[in-house]
Amino acid sequence: MECVILPHISARQYCSAAEAMHGIRYNPAMSSIQLLPDLLINQIAAGEVIERPASALKELLENSLDAGATEIAVQLEGGGIKRLVVRDNGGGIDKEQLPLALMRHATSKIASLDDLQRVASMGFRGEALASMAAVAQVSLTSRTPDAAHAWKVEAADGTQSAAAPAAHAHGTSIEMRELYFNTPARRKFLKSENTEFAWCEETFKRIALSRPDVAFSLQHNGKSVWNLLPSPASGRGAGGEGLGARVAAILGPEFGQHAVTVERQIGPLHLYGIAALPAYSRSTRDEQYFFVNGRFVRDKVLMHAVRQAYQDILHHQRHPAFVLFFELPPEQVDVNVHPAKSEVRFRESQGIHQFVFHALQDALSAPMGNETPDSSFRRRPESSDSKQLDSGLRRNDNTFIPQQQGIPFSAAQPQTAYKLWEESAAIREQQANNVGWVEHSDTHQSSLQTNDGYRYAPPILQNTEHPLGFALGQLSGIYILAQNQQGLIVVDMHAAHERIVYERLKTSFDAQQMPTQPLLIPVTFAAEALDIATAEEEQEALKSLGFDIAPISTNTLAVRAMPALLKQSHAEAAAREVLHELRDFGASRALTERRNELLATLACHSAVRANQQLSLPEMNAILREMEQTERADQCNHGRPTWFQVTLAELDAMFMRGK
Repeated sequence: MECVILPHISARQYCSAAEAMHGIRYNPAMSSIQLLPDLLINQIAAGEVIERPASALKELLENSLDAGATEIAVQLEGGGIKRLVVRDNGGGIDKEQLPLALMRHATSKIASLDDLQRVASMGFRGEALASMAAVAQVSLTSRTPDAAHAWKVEAADGTQSAAAPAAHAHGTSIEMRELYFNTPARRKFLKSENTEFAWCEETFKRIALSRPDVAFSLQHNGKSVWNLLPSPASGRGAGGEGLGARVAAILGPEFGQHAVTVERQIGPLHLYGIAALPAYSRSTRDEQYFFVNGRFVRDKVLMHAVRQAYQDILHHQRHPAFVLFFELPPEQVDVNVHPAKSEVRFRESQGIHQFVFHALQDALSAPMGNETPDSSFRRRPESSDSKQLDSGLRRNDNTFIPQQQGIPFSAAQPQTAYKLWEESAAIREQQANNVGWVEHSDTHQSSLQTNDGYRYAPPILQNTEHPLGFALGQLSGIYILAQNQQGLIVVDMHAAHERIVYERLKTSFDAQQMPTQPLLIPVTFAAEALDIATAEEEQEALKSLGFDIAPISTNTLAVRAMPALLKQSHAEAAAREVLHELRDFGASRALTERRNELLATLACHSAVRANQQLSLPEMNAILREMEQTERADQCNHGRPTWFQVTLAELDAMFMRGK
């Protein structure tokens, strides 16, 4: 509902008007300032800190790491909504400290402003456990190494029990049950069990990547999902094997086969980790992990530095994959920016940017890449281009003689252009018998010479109805060469077709008439848990985009229909792109403020690719569609789609008439 501010009226008058229009009753007691109850304060804080089960899991895992745990076990039920348990073997909490642990703004991490300005621990705000206790049923069991047994406290609805003896090994267990049980309106905003579990799993993977020296396990509904053993040789820096082994375990061995190590240290600044080569680029940002002093963050400065390092070697539609760790003095970075602690602010952001950019750029531009310590990470793979370069001649002494490679120039139907000219000529001759005949002259280089010494100018060169002319052939499988009245047209066929499809998609989407094409045989593909959960939750958004995507098993999705404007051969790639966009930004943002980005990506997947052989009628069809498409002179990313080379320019190049 739109809010309109009316000048020169009191709050009472405004509320009386609101009551008359909307049935809203004015409460005079609400006009006075009053202190909020502690329970309500904690419930308000919970809305920021504990957004979903994954948020609670993150806070609990970080607390376990702060306690020095080397083994952490996670148990989930109902995606973490019904039950979430984190058990560790850390230092534990004394009996006298247990009640304080569940109180708001009680922490052992900081004690002064100086501590806040140089936070070295994962947690420090003292809000997480109190927020959980305000919106869920929480039990805390802990035992220190010198204690005879463990102690347990329970909390719910702002009340807390006295500490009672319990059986527990050294360490701490925190159990959270029925998240948002006492705030049903907030619980309705939680997604399905599969969706919430997928976010919990992603959080688990982030924390596990940050500490390869710690053992992690994850169970969901009694089923073991992850069991990650510690890597004793990990340590800090890229010199240990542990990081490579943990990355391979979580992201798969293929990541390691196309990765290089990154390591640079200048004074207190230390960047290390693993970055994938362009051959392993991704269609989404799902494998980008950046840790600052061990904390997973999404920082604009760091991400911009990464994009700049990859910009000359990675296609703009692809995203790099990396697991990078950046360490610097705690006083040089502010981690107290957001309650979720996923954002940071650097004091010397420009210097940090340049340091990360040059370190990553140097690692990626090494002649043969760098070896990573883990044997699963190898050198830069030999490209097919380098193998093709070796197709020259060799002397008897095995010395290499370079040989010129041919440039492919082809027209799938070489006679079609002349047939078009002949057909057009016949039509022109019927209209005017004297049209098109000219005397033999050097100024008509592009006309066809006849046996009687005259040249016949193809009528299409005089036809202004088609300013982009007619296709002659393809150059290197990338460019369409066409001839128009002014001379030669060179078209980037992928960029041009991308703009055509993009404009059609925008028109159809805005008119809410996206034509859908059912697939005769559904396309199935393996998908991540988050993608499957997104497909279940965002059926309406997918339908508005022309997709019918549904899970057929716990790890498989099927595309049953897709927009008719897209190529069915690219069903899997298009489906993945849409799901990742909906997953990362939500249906509301993806279909409104990010609509153009999403449709542009779909158009890119559907456009003709380099080295795709087109017949002359197909090339001409692209030229005709370009002439009818708005902004067809530029692709979706601002690059030109075609250039005109006039006959006068060609004459000047060859110095004709001089």
